[in-house]
Order: sequence, then C-alpha cells, then structure tokens
Amino acid sequence: MSDDLYSVEQVAELLGLHVRTVRGYIRTGRLRAVRIGKQYRIARANLDALTGRPGPPAGTAALEVSSVVRVDGVDRRTIDRITTLVHAAANTGHDLAHPLRVQTVHDEERHRMTIMILGDAVATADLLRLVDVVLRDGGLLTGPVRDA
Repeated sequence: MSDDLYSVEQVAELLGLHVRTVRGYIRTGRLRAVRIGKQYRIARANLDALTGRPGPPAGTAALEVSSVVRVDGVDRRTIDRITTLVHAAANTGHDLAHPLRVQTVHDEERHRMTIMILGDAVATADLLRLVDVVLRDGGLLTGPVRDA
C-alpha cells in the first residue's frame, strides 16, 4: 500500500476517532474516500482537507508548544513596540516550514497586554527569552513584570 493512502482504521487512529465516526464522515461526504472492493481508502490530501492542515509525515512525532504571557502596567506606545518586536522575532531566524504563530491583545482598561505563542518548542523558548530580556533588564517597562 502506498504511503499516500490510508485505511479507515488508520485514519481513525491518526485522528483519535472511532472507526464508525470515520465511516460516517465518508458516507456524508465530509471525508472523501475511494472504495476498493469492500474497503475504503483515504488519500492524504483528503485527510488534510478534513483536518484543515497537513499532518506530520507518517512515523514522525510532532511537538507544538502554546504559551500565554501577560504583561501588566503597559501603555499603548509600549504595547506597539513589544508587538513589533515579538512579530519580527517570530518571523525571522526559524524554520519557515514550521512558523511561530503569535497574537497580541491589549486590554486598555487594565493596562494589560497578552501575548499568545504557538509553535516549535525551541523557537517558542527563544522568543520567550527575548521577551523576558527586553521587558526586565532595563527594557521597555519601568515597573516590575508579572510572570504569566
């Protein structure tokens, strides 16, 4: 069997679903499959279409880290500077096939900024170190930083 085709059982295992659920997806058209004799085969592209993104290659483990950082006592100008720095750092110097996804939110009433990071463990750790250095060591904040 080709690496690009999966059985219903393999798809169920990959997605953490019951075999009946996968068959139901096929019957309703949610998951495209080819019937060969009495069995279905699902192409990798159709599996990717169902999940919304390509999964890891067969036989490899995937590691993704999510982090949330909260910074209190910041004004709009500081938020803009931190946002620019974080996005620039996230988009340079790392594996382009596995980019960091970063989102920043500003709560103006509470003078609070939240930074959400999702991606590779090493790249996330590097970005968190940069944020820590910039904010703590005589950086952008004049007061103490509260750890998230």
